[in-house]
Amino acid sequence: MRYRESGELHKDFHGATNTTVEYIAKNFGEKALHEIFFNVGQKVYESIHKKLKQGDTGELIEHWNYFLTREKGIFKITENPDEIVLEVDECPAVKQLLKLGLTPSKFFCCQTTMVNEAMCESTPFEAKTEITGCGKCRQTIKKRGA
Repeated sequence: MRYRESGELHKDFHGATNTTVEYIAKNFGEKALHEIFFNVGQKVYESIHKKLKQGDTGELIEHWNYFLTREKGIFKITENPDEIVLEVDECPAVKQLLKLGLTPSKFFCCQTTMVNEAMCESTPFEAKTEITGCGKCRQTIKKRGA
């Protein structure tokens, strides 16, 4: 997997991300956030996007497992032939924001939604992200038409 960081983990970057997301939305609008997150989904995570184009969800699943385990998130991944579902019961990013005394930006979770959609664009898959509570979500990557 290309996106495997090692070494010391600095969760405070979630605070910087939250502040940055809020700044961009306030000063440049939601369209700018969409553009940034689209580019993250297709350029930063280019190899995941390419695998999804080939019909292969393996690298995305490995990515989810690695980072949520590394940051001690509470989650479950369910796979079947037509879809994969990531259920996050405690998002480590939101947990860290709250620990820092920060209120998550109303745009904070949009990054997950938009990056997933960008990774799935022009692939056999579609993405659906449901925010089910504070720090909780269900991310579904489903075969189109299934």
